[in-house]
Amino acid sequence: NTRVYVLDEAMRPLPAGLPGELYAGGDGVARGYVGKPGATAETFVPDPFSAEPGARLYRTGDRARWKADGTVEFLGRVDQQVKIRGFRVEPGEIEAALREHPSVREAAVVAREDTPGDRRLVAYVVADGTDAAALKAHLEVRLPAFLVPAAFVPLAALPLTANGKVDRQALPEPGAEGGEEGYVAPRTPVEEALAGIFAQVLKHEEVGVHDDFFVLGGHSLLATQVVSRVRRLLGVQLSVRALFESPTVAGLAERVEAAGGAPK
Repeated sequence: NTRVYVLDEAMRPLPAGLPGELYAGGDGVARGYVGKPGATAETFVPDPFSAEPGARLYRTGDRARWKADGTVEFLGRVDQQVKIRGFRVEPGEIEAALREHPSVREAAVVAREDTPGDRRLVAYVVADGTDAAALKAHLEVRLPAFLVPAAFVPLAALPLTANGKVDRQALPEPGAEGGEEGYVAPRTPVEEALAGIFAQVLKHEEVGVHDDFFVLGGHSLLATQVVSRVRRLLGVQLSVRALFESPTVAGLAERVEAAGGAPK
């Protein structure tokens, strides 16, 4: 005798696929919290879908959505919502999409601001034999661009609290992951200059020629800084699109050299 609803902020039912807050109603709903009238009023709210006088719904605080098969998919906690460059982001939605990849066993997504003013999404994954580029491509066909993490960090296991929940405070700062072929040092003056530009803009100590700018944490705003420094240091006017099309040091170096660019 329990009913569940996925509702928007105005407590209107949402159709399948759209995320909202999960509410529970029916015989299993308690009267409230003992000795906490404020918390009771906030969490146990009038049930607009029941004809029974005094019926209440319990606000679970969980983000969820109905799936097409009639099941409810858990997407995370309401209080874990974050804002990235003006977009409201549900980390749980990204985690759910990551877990759809057959090699991913566990995933956690957090918003980090390791560099002041540069808040970005970082995905931590426990996966079998899958690199960051493959996971990024997996998400790009399932989520809007603003929901795709800027960096992917492989872990042997996610850190847990004493209660068995993911300890998000213990997740490490992302390093220079994502180099599909491992670290390869710059081989030409142009590659050396570009590796230095990538490292400065991304705040990494070392960037190899096969490291992907966007997998390492780059985004369109930082891409404009790269283009500006390439023009100033190498004498070549590149478009931001060129970096999206050739996001590695090696790939971008080929474009710079073809355009006659060289370190000044």
